[in-house]
Amino acid sequence: MSDENLLTRREFTVESALAMLAGVTITISGCGDDDNATPAPTPPPAGGKRGVVGSGPGHTHVGADITAAQLTAGNAITLTLTGSGHTHTVALSQTDLGQISAGTRVSKVSSNVDGHTHVVTFN
Repeated sequence: MSDENLLTRREFTVESALAMLAGVTITISGCGDDDNATPAPTPPPAGGKRGVVGSGPGHTHVGADITAAQLTAGNAITLTLTGSGHTHTVALSQTDLGQISAGTRVSKVSSNVDGHTHVVTFN
């Protein structure tokens, strides 16, 4: 097998964490190294979808919560993921919100900031 087909330790760790978190309501992965502390979790939005943030190697983000009002309205929204000294955004269309509300798994890629993105999965 050539070296170009081998996973790095970092890639293996991220892929392993994603496999373990596959059943979590919302997973964000693919972070780079950062020395900032993990933000404290907030209570889930009443009647909405809870944003569970999986940490990558070095940092994590919060803010992937959808409120009940946002789900009911069904209008496209943009979520802002905060923490670790930078933010990412995740755009959700009307179709995405309808599928999330119905319990269908939806995965979206966040904006690219500091050379990395996050995959956000809503179950």
